[in-house]
Amino acid sequence: MAKITFKPAALDYLKRREVLGHPLLLIVDDGGGKYSIHGGACSIGASFSIIKLDKPDKDYPEVLQNDEGVEIYTSKYDLAILEDDLVLDYVNAGLQLKNASQLLDGAVNIGDGPALLKANHNVKQGEVRNC
Repeated sequence: MAKITFKPAALDYLKRREVLGHPLLLIVDDGGGKYSIHGGACSIGASFSIIKLDKPDKDYPEVLQNDEGVEIYTSKYDLAILEDDLVLDYVNAGLQLKNASQLLDGAVNIGDGPALLKANHNVKQGEVRNC
C-alpha cells in the first residue's frame, strides 16, 4: 500500500482551503481524466491535483496510507507515476509533492470534484490524443 506524509504546513493550507474532512483524490492531472483541472494533455507526470469529493469514487480505489488521518485515494494508473513514499508540503506559497527520488510538482492544484465532473462531462476516459 502506498504511503503519503503530510507536512504540518500542507495540512494547515488544506485546512484553510476547507478540503480536510472530505474524501480527497491525488491524481496525475494530464488533461484527460474526469477530474482534470488542466485543459490539455501531453504533460503526463508534470502536473498533479488534489480533488475534494463529497464521497469516495469507485474509480479511485487505492488508499494512500498516512499518519495524519487524511482520507485520500488514487488509482493504479496514478500510482504508477506517483510511486511510493510521497510527501506533500507547502513551500513558497504552493503545495509541493515529492516522492522518494524527486520533486514531482511544486504547484499542486486543488479542485472541487463535483464541479469538475460537471465541467468535464464530455471527456472520454482513455481517449488517445496526439501531442
